[in-house]
Amino acid sequence: NKKVNSGPLERYRTVKDLQEKQSVHYFYEATVGAGLPVIATLKDLINSGDHIRSIEGIFSGTLSYIFNNFEPGKKFSDIVKEAKAGGYTEPDPRDDLSGMDVARKVTTLARESGVPLELSEIPVQSLVPSELEACASAEEYLEKLPEFDEEMSKLQEEAAAKGEVLRYVGAVDVATGQGSVELKSYPTSHPFAQLKGTDNIILCVTDRYTENPLVITGPGAGAEVTAGGVFSDLIRLCAHFGAPS
Repeated sequence: NKKVNSGPLERYRTVKDLQEKQSVHYFYEATVGAGLPVIATLKDLINSGDHIRSIEGIFSGTLSYIFNNFEPGKKFSDIVKEAKAGGYTEPDPRDDLSGMDVARKVTTLARESGVPLELSEIPVQSLVPSELEACASAEEYLEKLPEFDEEMSKLQEEAAAKGEVLRYVGAVDVATGQGSVELKSYPTSHPFAQLKGTDNIILCVTDRYTENPLVITGPGAGAEVTAGGVFSDLIRLCAHFGAPS
């Protein structure tokens, strides 16, 4: 479902049209935020007459873990290795650090919000040094990654000097019809700076939630929470078949 929702726009529209014409159900709660009620919340807001203005969030449990632990005195490469050893990354960490998984989630959220974006239209700041993109294996990549620690440490130090922290964020601006995926810095008082572990967080600004955005936060990775997201879709499906809600 993630590939359908973030794949070619024409194919996505075809699936949605078939869903409507054939009166079939199509659920995909776990495609963004694992078990967090992100898709369902957006649908409820829109169906009840609200209008999404913007969405901003930390959508990768892997990158959340890495930057939650990237503190002064720590090397970026060491944290990446620690995340891999802890099972928080893909077998090749470049699959996470490229930012493309976050971009797919941003594409899905944009389309849910009425913005017909193509995945290719979203600028993505990759955290994989161009020199390491061609590494033949994850082991080679991790072996060479320390060569680029200084660059990442400089970014961290610049943020710390302003009293801020680095976070890898995806965003959708409905007014401009644009999405983005990039590394940004936030004050330590910002909700994004309060995360722990692999938690995800999503801030939705809508016509109803303007001055105080709607916040959804919690574990964004893991078998149990992801299974919970899939199970919630099964419960919704059963409700359409006459099961009590």
